[in-house]
Amino acid sequence: MPDLDAAGLTVGIVATQWNEAIVGRLIEGAQRAIAASGATSVSDVVPGAFELPFGAQSLIRSGSVDAVVVIGAVIRGETTHYELVSEGCAQGVMQVQLATGVPIGMGVLTVENEEQAMARSEPAGGHNVGEEATVAAIEMALLAARHRA
Repeated sequence: MPDLDAAGLTVGIVATQWNEAIVGRLIEGAQRAIAASGATSVSDVVPGAFELPFGAQSLIRSGSVDAVVVIGAVIRGETTHYELVSEGCAQGVMQVQLATGVPIGMGVLTVENEEQAMARSEPAGGHNVGEEATVAAIEMALLAARHRA
């Protein structure tokens, strides 16, 4: 992870209620990245991944954040629900960040099984998509601030 100086920035974490054990590990990764960068955080919880874009948009509209990271885990099941939720979430997140100009890190796992989710949400020092997505959101917020200056 790069050394980032994000003192003065606020990063919003919007996380899902589903797959609580995995999402909890992703949130811990996001919080590590925020603490390491010197930023502060606010957080919200939404029911599921499909609701993440609206949750992010609501937080952005509050005017209290410079960047957002969305956190969730969509695990393939026996129906097409997986495709609908993961595609809707990804497209919605992209639309919100482009419409608002506030970067959103995509910390939503889309995996085949719980084993893959656990491998992508490891504790400190391991592969953690929540941490990686938060770093990306902070990097983009810093980039946006440079362009405004």
